Amino acid sequence: MPMRKTTVICPVCDQPLGYKDEASKTLLCDSGHRFDAAKQGYFNFLTGKGTNFLEDTSAMVQARDAFQSRGHYAPLARKLSELVQRYHAGTTLDVLDAGAGTGYYLKEILDLTMPASHDALALDISRYAMRRAAKLPNTVALVWDVWRKLPTADASRDIVLNCFAPHNPSEFHRVLRPSGTCIVVTGQPNHLNEVIEPLGMLSVAEGKLAALQEKFAAEELMHSETEYLSYQMELGSEDLYNLAFMGPAGHHLSPETLRGKVQSLGQQLVTASFGVHVFIPKR
Repeated sequence: MPMRKTTVICPVCDQPLGYKDEASKTLLCDSGHRFDAAKQGYFNFLTGKGTNFLEDTSAMVQARDAFQSRGHYAPLARKLSELVQRYHAGTTLDVLDAGAGTGYYLKEILDLTMPASHDALALDISRYAMRRAAKLPNTVALVWDVWRKLPTADASRDIVLNCFAPHNPSEFHRVLRPSGTCIVVTGQPNHLNEVIEPLGMLSVAEGKLAALQEKFAAEELMHSETEYLSYQMELGSEDLYNLAFMGPAGHHLSPETLRGKVQSLGQQLVTASFGVHVFIPKR
């Protein structure tokens, strides 16, 4: 048996994974499947499997990190922390961030709400994002596709965090403890509406909450509450470039063309508008 156990399960055989020894950066299961950490600290569980989806590139992740580090989405991070405290005050928590990106929201939650002893699992298909998430304390960062079976055991998580990422409610329900919560963040229809068209970004569809409720209820995750958050951001040219390039549109935007567009826009007041939706297992 591995000397130091984790709450991660093997993506090949579903057995628990553990570190080879106390100082090891290798995960092993009893069937002999082995996963070595990259030098940046993350594990790539998609090796040999791949995914049909495009990972965020190094440039896209760098843009996201630069935008988030300026604090533009800090009010959202605080709102997430408030909800975690409301539902799980005073406890050490096991957290899964499905579609974690750089780990920005996960870090804020861990910093503001939890003691040093916690277990966090960050998942994303982007190697470049997981390089940053792997730096968080007591966090295992895995390159993995959240549409697949999540590499953690049944009823092993108190919180599933899902911010601007694909939803997999059947798996979210499987890994949540009966007292757990799933927190999903989506953009509202007016999110970034001042710059979506001029910067060639993707808009947010109407009816998001109703679709979410139906999809999650089908997997016995019941809607508990939604909190809305809206505020104005004052964004300069560099912020606007990072905002456009860090999201899905970054896969097809030309950096040179985008630079010209943001320069012509100049300073802008831009609406940030989010829905923060809480789901709990049916009891």
